[in-house]
Amino acid sequence: MNPLISAEDARNLPRAHVWDVRGDAAYSQGHWPGAFALDVKHWETLARTPEHSLDHASEWEKEFGRLSLDGSAPVLVYDDGRMTEAARVWFILQLHGVDARVVDGGWTSLVRMLPPSGPDFVNHKPAEASYRKPDGHQPAVKLVTREALRDTLLGSVQVLDARTNAEFTGADLRSNSRGGHLPGAKSLPHAGLLSENGTLTNANQLRASLQQADIDFEKPVVTHCDAGGRAALAALAAVAAGHRDVSAYYLSYSDWAADGTCPITLE
Repeated sequence: MNPLISAEDARNLPRAHVWDVRGDAAYSQGHWPGAFALDVKHWETLARTPEHSLDHASEWEKEFGRLSLDGSAPVLVYDDGRMTEAARVWFILQLHGVDARVVDGGWTSLVRMLPPSGPDFVNHKPAEASYRKPDGHQPAVKLVTREALRDTLLGSVQVLDARTNAEFTGADLRSNSRGGHLPGAKSLPHAGLLSENGTLTNANQLRASLQQADIDFEKPVVTHCDAGGRAALAALAAVAAGHRDVSAYYLSYSDWAADGTCPITLE
């Protein structure tokens, strides 16, 4: 299933949960009528705590249930148009079996055909439901941990680094103590996946961009960035381009650089 949905198709979908992940300030100025404002920063924090790590399915099932998900309708996620926060939420949802799709181009695409509902809309807390991952679920994008990548996968899979060139070369450390990139990683900054109007480029263009970054569609690929959002977007793009074996190292370079046993190179 395509992980993306156009603004027009989203508008015409008969039934769906719609989640706005732009933050309270943007939400209060206008949003999809009836959309729920998800605190994506809260999810970021949860995913980085041992008791709520992304491989703890039961904890995330409880979280989804608290947000009224029961598997009966898809979840449409939109952000401010940068696509990274919506992709982050999509990755977590699809990992645990939720039918989720990112609104291509985010709010900037939606607002062209949908008048803002205005700040008078009351965002009621969703009614609690019971959610369970479907039996036998195989996510479009799998999860890779630091330990698995360091001890088993590094050198046997393609690693796609979605950070900027400055981060890749070590010129921009962000908040990390070590700069550079994983040995053998391929660089494809996430901005190269987006068109001028903020939507993801089409499948053929995505495929061409990935191939130009020396990504072989016949071999597994693991995406990463610095903190998860760009990694999720790169993984979504790989799926949209037709790659069939995609994983994301969600905790990404900040997690890798903090572990001195993990190799880093500037070459």
